[in-house]
Amino acid sequence: MIPNLTEHVPLDAIDLCDLDRFQHDSQHAAWKTLRDEAPVWRQTLPDGGHFWSLTRYRDIRPFLKNVNSYSSQHGTILAVAGGDSAGGRTINLMDNPRHRQIRVPTIRTMSNHVVRERAPRVREHIRHLIEPCYDGEVDFADLMLHIPMVAIGEVLGIPTELWQWIPGWTMAGVAPEDPDYSRGTSGDTLQQAHHNLFGMFSELIADRRRKPSDDLISMLIDLRIDGEPLDDQTILLNCYSFVMGASTTTPHTANHTILALAERPEIWNRLRGDLFAGRPVLETLLDEGLRWSTPTNHLMRRSTEPVVIDGVDIDAGELIVAWIASANRDEDIFADPYTFDPWRRPNPHIAFGSGPHYCIGGPAARVALIELFDELLTNFDSLQVTGEVRHLRSNFINGITRLPLIARPARQLVQEAS
Repeated sequence: MIPNLTEHVPLDAIDLCDLDRFQHDSQHAAWKTLRDEAPVWRQTLPDGGHFWSLTRYRDIRPFLKNVNSYSSQHGTILAVAGGDSAGGRTINLMDNPRHRQIRVPTIRTMSNHVVRERAPRVREHIRHLIEPCYDGEVDFADLMLHIPMVAIGEVLGIPTELWQWIPGWTMAGVAPEDPDYSRGTSGDTLQQAHHNLFGMFSELIADRRRKPSDDLISMLIDLRIDGEPLDDQTILLNCYSFVMGASTTTPHTANHTILALAERPEIWNRLRGDLFAGRPVLETLLDEGLRWSTPTNHLMRRSTEPVVIDGVDIDAGELIVAWIASANRDEDIFADPYTFDPWRRPNPHIAFGSGPHYCIGGPAARVALIELFDELLTNFDSLQVTGEVRHLRSNFINGITRLPLIARPARQLVQEAS
């Protein structure tokens, strides 16, 4: 959705808990009001509680890096403002020193070296994934639901025959209120999603205990913290956390980037020209796609001591929400922030977060997305959106649930086929 910034949104009209607004309208105009008028802003929750919103880049980046004054253990998204039951047990819901003890060996499993070695296999999976694009209209959003498994399925240790089931389960888990994924009440939807994912990982953990491999599950089984192994429930919760993290970012970065390119054919043509001329463009395209999409709208922390942010006093024990999507449109950091510019340099976006909790799957996501954009730009002359684009009903994930389009194969490919 392209924001209408010509209309000012007054402070008293802003509600960052209203999921319908996120589904039907861009919230960038509201975030701009907050950046300009109330960069540290207090909002009441539906249950009577409250949270503080940060919307400026200069406040958000140091906030995410400061693990001494702010804790992740209570919960990291507004949906669990009352507290996350997995707090202290999964890598995203841990504070140091335990967080560091799990993160360091995990990084080795998902390092740049490891994921780049897998790039040829990732490219083969990508080619298979986009094959329907050669046959006419596709729902690109439906195809992209499968790209997280292309990126990290093998690293996690999930057999390829199970990959087809993961997207439905993960999206139901992250957006149970969305009509495309709900199965009854949001509670029923969550319960079914958790049953499926936990059941799958329980079987895989038992299998790895019998037959260790070089994947993440085996690493978690072998890991020792203070000389003690992780219990099965902690291993299970971390596997769940990793697969959910991948599923809530990678596909929606792809969707928003491709939608932006389909709406701007002159940019598509220029990118293809640069690619065929050997000019490096894929990395800058990806970074602009990440900035533009910012698939994770927000991240939440809880203050562990009294703090002052931009002159505002905040007590210990308060919930503070960093709106990453707002930071990535901050006029003080990005020139023409509402312009999609694949040649933007520098591009210090924080779509993967910042600090000790920087997205651990970032390298794998980058490899998969670059391979995707390379394949599409190389093999298709143009993209055309052919119907209504639907957005996810969530204030956490900036997602697209429907993106009908036609990708026209490159003339050279058509001639070779005939």
